[in-house]
Amino acid sequence: MSSEKQVSYQSTNTYEVLNTFTSKTKNVWMVCHGIGYLSRYFLKYFKHLDPEENYIIAPQAPSKYYLNGKYTHVGASWLTRENTELETENVLNYLDEIYKAENLQDAPKLLLFGYSQGVSVVTRWVAKKNITCDHLIMHSGKVPAELNAEDFSFLKNTSFSFIYGKQDEYLKEGVIKKEKARLKEIFPSDLKIKTFNGGHEVSKELILEMAEI
Repeated sequence: MSSEKQVSYQSTNTYEVLNTFTSKTKNVWMVCHGIGYLSRYFLKYFKHLDPEENYIIAPQAPSKYYLNGKYTHVGASWLTRENTELETENVLNYLDEIYKAENLQDAPKLLLFGYSQGVSVVTRWVAKKNITCDHLIMHSGKVPAELNAEDFSFLKNTSFSFIYGKQDEYLKEGVIKKEKARLKEIFPSDLKIKTFNGGHEVSKELILEMAEI
C-alpha cells in the first residue's frame, strides 16, 4: 500500500524587472504570466510603456517544462489540479517575498495584473493575503471558483478591470457570459470590462490604457 507524505524545505526562485524605480515612477506593476511563459519574455508586453513612469515586476511560475514535446524552448506553469492547495500556498508565499523585497507597500500606485492562468494566481494572492492595490487587472482568465465578494471586501479604493479578446477560444460565448455575471457580483462597485479584437493573447493597447488611468 502506498501513502503520500510531506516535507517542508527552503526554496529559491527568480523574478524579472523592467525599468528602474526612481522618484519619477508613477506606476508599479506586478504582472503574473500565463501557462507556457517565462517571466523575462512576458515583459515584452510592457516595453511600450513609458520607462520613466512604469516599473514592472514579473514573478516566475515555479514549474518549468519543455514546450511542444521538444527540448528547446522552456515554459512554466503556476499550478495544476495536483496538490493545488499546497502549491498555492507555496506560490503565494513566494509572491509575499517579492512584495517585501520590492517594498510594494510604498508603491506610489500599485497595479496587479494577471494574464490567463496568472489571473487565478494574482486574485488568490490578493484575497488570501489581504493585499491592497490601486488597480486589479484580470486579462483573459477566470477568478477561481472558491473566491467570492467577501474575499475582496477589504479593498475600499481599488479599481477592477476585466479584459478579454472577442475571439478568445477559451472564453466561448456561454463561458464569458457566466464569468462577467460572476465578476459583477464579486466586484460590484468599480468593475470595468474591456474587449479587443483578438483571441487568447495579450492586448498591448489595453495595457497602455490601464497605465494611463
